[in-house]
Amino acid sequence: MSKQSTGDLSATAKGTDKAASGAHPAIPVSIGAMLVTLGVVYGDIGTSPMYVTKALVAGNGGIMSVNQEFVLGALSLVIWTVTLLTTVKYVLISLKADNHGEGGIFALYSIVRRFGKWLIIPAMLGGSALLADGILTPAVTVTTAIEGLRTIPEVYQVIGDNQMNVVAITLAIICLLFVVQRAGTSKIGRAFGPVMTLWFIFLGVMGLMHVVDNPIVFLAINPLYGIQFLLSPNNYAGFMILGSCFLATTGAEALYSDMGHVGRGNIYATWPFVKICLLFSYLGQGAWLLSNAGNAELLAIEDLNPFFQMLDPGVRPFAVLLSTAAAIIASQALITGAFSLVSEAIRLDLMPHMQTFYPAETKGQLYIPMVNYVLWIGCAIVVLLFQSSAHMEAAYGLAITITMLCTTLLLFFYLHKLRRVKVFPWIFVAFFALLEGSFLISSLTKFFHGGYFTLLMAALIMAIMLCWYAGTAVERRQATLLPIKNYLDQLDRLRHDTTYDLVSDNLVYLTNGTNTDFLDRDILYSILDKHPKRAKAWWFINIQTMDEPHTFAYSVENFDTDYVYRVHLYLGYKVPQRVNAYLRQVVQDLSATGELPAQVHEYSVYKKPGPVGSFMFFMLRKTLSPESDVDHHERTAIALKYAIRRWAGSPARWYGLENSSVSIEYVPMFTKFKEVERMRRIGPNDRP
Repeated sequence: MSKQSTGDLSATAKGTDKAASGAHPAIPVSIGAMLVTLGVVYGDIGTSPMYVTKALVAGNGGIMSVNQEFVLGALSLVIWTVTLLTTVKYVLISLKADNHGEGGIFALYSIVRRFGKWLIIPAMLGGSALLADGILTPAVTVTTAIEGLRTIPEVYQVIGDNQMNVVAITLAIICLLFVVQRAGTSKIGRAFGPVMTLWFIFLGVMGLMHVVDNPIVFLAINPLYGIQFLLSPNNYAGFMILGSCFLATTGAEALYSDMGHVGRGNIYATWPFVKICLLFSYLGQGAWLLSNAGNAELLAIEDLNPFFQMLDPGVRPFAVLLSTAAAIIASQALITGAFSLVSEAIRLDLMPHMQTFYPAETKGQLYIPMVNYVLWIGCAIVVLLFQSSAHMEAAYGLAITITMLCTTLLLFFYLHKLRRVKVFPWIFVAFFALLEGSFLISSLTKFFHGGYFTLLMAALIMAIMLCWYAGTAVERRQATLLPIKNYLDQLDRLRHDTTYDLVSDNLVYLTNGTNTDFLDRDILYSILDKHPKRAKAWWFINIQTMDEPHTFAYSVENFDTDYVYRVHLYLGYKVPQRVNAYLRQVVQDLSATGELPAQVHEYSVYKKPGPVGSFMFFMLRKTLSPESDVDHHERTAIALKYAIRRWAGSPARWYGLENSSVSIEYVPMFTKFKEVERMRRIGPNDRP
């Protein structure tokens, strides 16, 4: 009978039973957690009042076209857009569809994918569009806030009308934002939470002060005003007004994606406060518009923004500073959501493995350097390309409508198949598909005003996902697991066969397989077929990332031998994956118990024998032979996947092997070969 060993890699190791359960501990509702929620989740939707009313007024012909019908109708459309999409769809329904505490479109797909292979398409489409939208959000919110500086006469004298001054300040702020990401969501949230709390109170109070002057704006709560104005001849924007209204709820999808960072309960506890403050801000701007509809001085203001203009001049400096801070935090909501989305995509094999850090104790709070750099560069390009917030607003929101439609489709399968609700899912999908479809159609005009940029980014991201997914599917079709015990005799003969040079005392292969008794055919092919690799021992290591942060343990199966070892490393998500260091500990443990024969390292700069022999790590890369019977599309998918993998980074660095002996070996992908016409043999002197 084979011998299996288990052990801790440190004195503080924790067991794996709890970690292996797959369930994340719920983040408790507390004042501190709610502050983090305000700082991380609501930045995007919380800064919408800075530009929604501005876009509505500009789209309807400017301040000269403002009247009571416009104000009540536009406000009604905004209020019910936020209520239906954010409150009903996302807060009340979507937050219940979590995958072990994680939210977002990929987490949703992971729990419904068994109901249809084709569901991968809306998941990839929606995820790509949301990531692309995350490139635009920091640019538009920060630029809008910085442009508010012009409402302060003293500052206007310095920056003037030169938009490049605004661009320079915006780029500096965005750079600072991305630099601090490595600190982690929790630390950022603790810093941002009080600021956002103050921001929402400011929104509510400033809005309420103007609502008192014109309480008639409360009539906008009646949805009939919105419907009537949508069909009114005085609605000069026509159906396209919905594109501007939609800007009020673009942060709803980010709210869902950020659930893993803060927990569902904390979103439930804070959303009522946030929504009330938002509604008062919109109502207050509407009340100010009614009071100033005939103000001739406002006609001369280019790019009029009611949010800043309604404020007392003495309050504006504070408002601009606070709005700039809120804009930075709005960007944070999309950045943290992007980290979560990419993490889920990696787990679903839609994207290549990327180095991921967990700065906090909660697994949902993570930092992915590659994603951070890409978003950083993308935001900088947007600022330089569009320069003004007016141009950015014209492009903003188109991509996110696509994401919302895809989420609606996946939610239908969640409600209908998993929750087994009969009638409601059909009502849900019909209503929200019609509503979001209307927003999508109304936003199509944005394509020619910059929306093409986000759609281009979304298409690029989706192309990467499709190539990775298709390439992985081809690999899986040819993958074969072989029982290790069937090859023990060959490995035993090989280690004693002195006609082959000893490659290393220990040869190490990393494997994805979690089944102890089986091994990927490619690994055995590398050892036995592609230049037999003699060693004293072969190690096959699998790393399992656990849901507990500090799990630090291992198990070993030796198959009743002293030369084959199957090692499972159980590492908490906060534990660095330093395979070389951990394997040496395992070897020392097995040497101490006699399960591994002594390996004396005779030669050393320290002039004394070492307790452990030499190690060489092999990393396998698959290649496709030109003769393989694979169609053109599959061959292209494989080639593109491998190109993407080279771009994604070095596996040696991921696993702490930078200073180890690492060999990259290419093994053929096992596929059928095309039938090749046999050649005719002729004599040396014959003519062909």
